Amino acid sequence: MTPPVRVLTVDDQELVRTALRAMLRRTDVEVVGEAADGARAVEAAYELCPDVVLMDVRMPGMTGVEATARILQGWPHPGPRPRVLVLTTFDLDEYVHAALRAGASGFLLKNTTPELLVEAIGVVAAGEAMLAPTVTRRLIRAFSDLPPPLVSGGLGDPLDVLTRRERDVAELVARGLPNARIAGSLGLTEAGVKSTVNRILTRLGLENRVQIAILVLAAEKGDG
Repeated sequence: MTPPVRVLTVDDQELVRTALRAMLRRTDVEVVGEAADGARAVEAAYELCPDVVLMDVRMPGMTGVEATARILQGWPHPGPRPRVLVLTTFDLDEYVHAALRAGASGFLLKNTTPELLVEAIGVVAAGEAMLAPTVTRRLIRAFSDLPPPLVSGGLGDPLDVLTRRERDVAELVARGLPNARIAGSLGLTEAGVKSTVNRILTRLGLENRVQIAILVLAAEKGDG
């Protein structure tokens, strides 16, 4: 039997935390803790070692962006770091951009359906990316702070450094496909897809699959 995904919820509104707890109680997700601000989120993450942190971005004191960076960059345990899934609203683009740079694995709007939220938790827990389409479109329009390797050296299309196979995989990552579906589409094994994604991250100087998706979609927009 697959163990439940262990989740830490972070939001300064108690009503939101209560609603998330009630929603997730009826699923295979286990809420192992809650935090009402960024500082407590960091402490709780270090203490509880959740699989996924559901992170609000705008909170009193330490923001969700800073908390995301501290959790991921200062992880004190030998095991894997948690994945951070950001819950956002339309008017918080600047925070979303910063959270992406801090290493968040996904973005959802707070009005998302319970089914999509549970799916997203499972996706990011498996090491993949989850992007709400509306958030993706807004990111592409406004996102300008790409990692230095992508904006230096007079590069045209930064994806040109990828092999044809790596580019195929990157394009399917941008469509939100999990490794299993990418493998089926391209005739690869899941292990082969995972290895290819890791090579893409290294070649492009990126941190996660979310950044791959943003880069590919932004390049497609530029070609249009």
